[in-house]
Amino acid sequence: MNDAPLIACHECDLLQRETVLPGGGTARCTRCGAELYRNRPDSLNRSLALTLAAIVLFGIANAFPIVGLSVNGDIVQTTLFGSVRILYRDGMWPLAGLVLFTTLLMPLLQLVTIAYLLLPLRLGRPPQRPDVAFRFLQWAGSWGMTEVLILGVLVALVKLAHIAGVVPGIALWAFGALMLLLAAISAAFDPREFWERIATLTSGATPRAYAPHVSAAAHTAARAGLFTCHDCGLLSKAAPHAHDARCPRCGAELHFRKPESLARTWAFLVAAIILYIPANTLPMMDTSSLFGAQKDTILSGVVYLWTSGSWPLAVVVFIASIAVPMLKILALIFLVVSAQARSGWQPTQRTRIYRVVEFVGRWSMLDIYVVTLLVALVQFNALATIHAGPAAIAFGAVVVLTMFAAMSFDPRLIWDAAEKNRG
Repeated sequence: MNDAPLIACHECDLLQRETVLPGGGTARCTRCGAELYRNRPDSLNRSLALTLAAIVLFGIANAFPIVGLSVNGDIVQTTLFGSVRILYRDGMWPLAGLVLFTTLLMPLLQLVTIAYLLLPLRLGRPPQRPDVAFRFLQWAGSWGMTEVLILGVLVALVKLAHIAGVVPGIALWAFGALMLLLAAISAAFDPREFWERIATLTSGATPRAYAPHVSAAAHTAARAGLFTCHDCGLLSKAAPHAHDARCPRCGAELHFRKPESLARTWAFLVAAIILYIPANTLPMMDTSSLFGAQKDTILSGVVYLWTSGSWPLAVVVFIASIAVPMLKILALIFLVVSAQARSGWQPTQRTRIYRVVEFVGRWSMLDIYVVTLLVALVQFNALATIHAGPAAIAFGAVVVLTMFAAMSFDPRLIWDAAEKNRG
């Protein structure tokens, strides 16, 4: 009889037994192909070392100018926080808040939280309230967008090169290295090993993986009466007639299915569709110079990059800022409608669509970061100035709303119709 711990797929809810993996190996769901867990050798020590290095780089990246613009011997430089401050000064406080949140606060929270969790473990004792800190870590990882910022900086540099001499700052290289370290931390940190270490240090006080013997008919967590924690991955037994609970390990809210998933997804989608129109028709930037005033939309910015010879970046901006938001909205509408109709058509393919939608959503922030840097640097008063247009706020709202829509949708609903047909 197999007594290996059970694990449930977060995307299709299928119950499976854990297995021992080789170093660097990955376990995937046998039904939908989603990644279940990995074997990350020496995970916690590597994660801690990378995090401490990233904290140093984060300080450097925000203490020095990220880029400068040289005109007639005068150099205008800006830090990332300085760019946020200029947006706030110009009355674009929603945009300033969004940039501050995604490029400064969330990456910093992610790094500080990992250090808080792993430093005590390195010293042989558990951290205080690891459950709360772990949930903060999961939340921060979803909203930190350093990699998108770097791409936005590269696009901004191409546009700035046609205005004046570009002077890359120390922070630009620091942010590039920070991006690589954050990716390495994400690849190295193993939540399973973390919670196993906590359980060892607390003499088993922290709940371990659930290993019941379930009937063949109950091949999903919901049918077996088990809650799946989407933060720490723990399976826990539901009380009789209970539809929600708290994870006994990390304290996250537990549900058999996300409550009101389809209704909330529709609400976010409708709001995003409404704002998508002004985001693409109103000006993203207002440019004033000796030669007059010019208002640029997202599409005109793509055309400018293309005609100036930077066609690879034009393609990138078109995909990230125009194609991705539109396709993401259409894909989510398709997923919601098919789930409401309880369609059993190609659940594996629909799950893959959801996976892609969830992954690409953040890359639409590209244009927001481009505008942020251009507004901060092109401030030559009588010569030329750039201000963020109303489309920037609308577009930022579209990105956030579509991300909320993807987070609200429960991919396990895709498989419920297949379960019903099976049953």
